[in-house]
Amino acid sequence: MSTTEVAAGSAEIKKYQTYALNVDPNQDDKATEIKLCNFSRPHMRAFHCSWMSFFTAFFIWFAIAPLLPVIKSSPEEGGIGLSRQEVWTANICSVLGTIFMRFINGPMCDKYGARILMGVLLMGASIPCALTGLVNSAAGLAVLRFFIGLGGSTFVCCQFWTSRMFTKEVAGTANALVGGWGNLGGGVTQLVMGTALFPLFKTGMSVEMAWRTVCIVPAVVGFGLGLLIMFISDDAPKGNYKEMKKNGTMPEISAAASFRSGAMNINTWLLFIQYGCCFGVELTMNNAAASYFNTVFELPVASAAAIASIFGWMNLFARGIGGFVSDKVNARMGMRGRLIWQSGLLVIEGILIFVFANTKSLAGAIVVMIVFSTVVQAAEGSTYGIVPYVNPPVTGSIAGVVGAGGNVGAVCFGLGFRQMDNLRAFYLMGGCVLCSGILTALISIKGHASLLWGKDSEEAIAAYKKTGAPAAATTLQVPEPDAEAAEEVEAEEEEAK
Repeated sequence: MSTTEVAAGSAEIKKYQTYALNVDPNQDDKATEIKLCNFSRPHMRAFHCSWMSFFTAFFIWFAIAPLLPVIKSSPEEGGIGLSRQEVWTANICSVLGTIFMRFINGPMCDKYGARILMGVLLMGASIPCALTGLVNSAAGLAVLRFFIGLGGSTFVCCQFWTSRMFTKEVAGTANALVGGWGNLGGGVTQLVMGTALFPLFKTGMSVEMAWRTVCIVPAVVGFGLGLLIMFISDDAPKGNYKEMKKNGTMPEISAAASFRSGAMNINTWLLFIQYGCCFGVELTMNNAAASYFNTVFELPVASAAAIASIFGWMNLFARGIGGFVSDKVNARMGMRGRLIWQSGLLVIEGILIFVFANTKSLAGAIVVMIVFSTVVQAAEGSTYGIVPYVNPPVTGSIAGVVGAGGNVGAVCFGLGFRQMDNLRAFYLMGGCVLCSGILTALISIKGHASLLWGKDSEEAIAAYKKTGAPAAATTLQVPEPDAEAAEEVEAEEEEAK
């Protein structure tokens, strides 16, 4: 149990006066540790709500992917008759809509917090998912996947929420864990939808009716969870944004100014490109893997989906490892350690894409895919270990821009697979990833060493080595509490009782 110190004779206005985790009062009562088996409010409750919501959103987002071999088949076989290009057009649309929403979600999180936005997006994405059975054409499938894909923008809420709850020194691990466990939904949906639910539905109905109705299951779960998290969690360690602004413990934030500040930083766009070359690769594999194993190795749909799910299952630990190692090398070498780790992962990832594309045996392809997936997701965790340092007061906007990079990468790589054969498309993707690793040399964050030059400031060294006072004012400045506003809040709470 941790408490925060305030001036003698006064009590800081906040929702919780004590916490189950150790916190840093100089970083807005953010937690300095992570206790995975703890579900207490506000820190760990937000942590678990964050990854579970993103997991469900990811499940909904790619629920159709393992069913595509059936959907694209001829009407006589239970499908609607789609060409390879039409399938890839739908795949591209599934990530296209998310790009715009991720740009919006960043500044919206800075202004309103992640909790409500996460719930609304999850419920909104559940509706088109439940309407999957109404699809009768390629255009209909593309439009449907576009709107379902808007739920993928919950990733920004996911990363912002944990950045708001945990200090920068452990944010790499926290962000990587919630992001990785959320991304795990991409692997679970391959297994559950393609190998369990779809065959189960087929036992009592036709193939066509099975794929038209099975997506109702994740839709119902997603809508229910989206509604629940708005009532059982908090926006920040000190409470919800609405009350914090009212009682004066949080300033009003301009979403436009937040976005402008984040977007004007060159480091944001370098990380945008790099995230496109790791998360963009994962999204592409989520869309392509089942069809790839079905076509290249002539496996039945259920078997291809089960093997494809392995790529997503690596999120159980791989992304967390990426963020954890990033935090550890930061503790020893500062920002330069994070950048070395980031660059190395991207270069290895690029090489493994070339290896996977040229692996001719099924067993070999599975082994290479496991290693390849692990490195891809570790790079994602590493990227978001750097994001909280770029410009802390506008972390939401930066997380949104960088997150959008993942979807832009998926669109670009998806276009490659749409227009080229598998081998050439993999070569294009691998080459882009290798080049992105080199870009790490250009990342230069104020007060921190870059990959090849500069050195950390004394404040940064004191922070990561924990040898002195924390760096001053790296989070939002908090104004003096408004006593009258606080009394109004207390009066409203009494009336509610």
